[in-house]
Amino acid sequence: MVSFILRRVVYTIPIALAVAAVCFSLVHLAPGDPLSAIIPADAPAEVVEAITRAYGMDRPLILQFLSWIGRAIRGDLGISVSNGRSVTSEIGLALGNTFVLALAGAFLGFFFGTLFGTLAAFFQGRWMDKLSTALAVIGVSVPHYWLGLLLVVIFSVQMDWLPSLGAGSGDLGTRLRHLVLPAITMSFIPMGIITRTVRSTVGEILGSEFVTALQARGLRGLLIAKHVAKNAAPTVLAVMGLQFGYLLGGSILVETVFSWPGTGYLLNTAIFQRDIPLLQGIILTLAMFFVVLNLAVDVLQTLLDPRIKRG
Repeated sequence: MVSFILRRVVYTIPIALAVAAVCFSLVHLAPGDPLSAIIPADAPAEVVEAITRAYGMDRPLILQFLSWIGRAIRGDLGISVSNGRSVTSEIGLALGNTFVLALAGAFLGFFFGTLFGTLAAFFQGRWMDKLSTALAVIGVSVPHYWLGLLLVVIFSVQMDWLPSLGAGSGDLGTRLRHLVLPAITMSFIPMGIITRTVRSTVGEILGSEFVTALQARGLRGLLIAKHVAKNAAPTVLAVMGLQFGYLLGGSILVETVFSWPGTGYLLNTAIFQRDIPLLQGIILTLAMFFVVLNLAVDVLQTLLDPRIKRG
């Protein structure tokens, strides 16, 4: 197992470098001068040259990339061109809020997705199956931002039950009240996808011969469910890992709708301000989390089912 984990870690190194190169290249392919946000239009040529040199943008792109990736490995992602603060500290502050929101959305989505999917598989063709399938279709069909706006109109504007903006401050109760609406919004798509995955996986296992053999031996109810869950876990776990990665990196619309101070909101701000160092730092950080998350899912799948261990 140790050699398998080490081999998987080695495999992720070229993937991480390729992801970093793509992040760096895509940002620089965008039209316009990234320093135009901080350099006045009537600035003297020597001022423009000094600022360009200070940010290292007077060097060839390959040297900029090598310098950037070297500093990124040491935890230095540069200085924001819009506010002059450290990009690492800016991302660090926002990352905690994104994790809180992603964990809350993942908990709701994974819990109800597993519950609805399991009920649908055990009661196929009945009203419970049809209800769960309908909820799953709604979950994967409703756009994030539209659902968020709808919840704000109903629960914040009309009923005045819950706050609609920001992450809140002060006691835990206030913070939880700010978390409710964005977490529910974030949970809908993973809930729908997990419901469909669990339904198809559990339904396929229930129709297999080994379940018939367990029933022939007299096993019923929770004992059979335990065997089914163990066999369904690797597939469901892989989908959950991908969905959690999407929640971390794809929350830009939800965080913008609710003004949630996370990486998605920060990314949106960086795009409009053309803050290249901040933009590169956020994209690289989220991409690296995705790579690490996939590595963790691979290891967990192998621990749950050694048969899928790769040679």
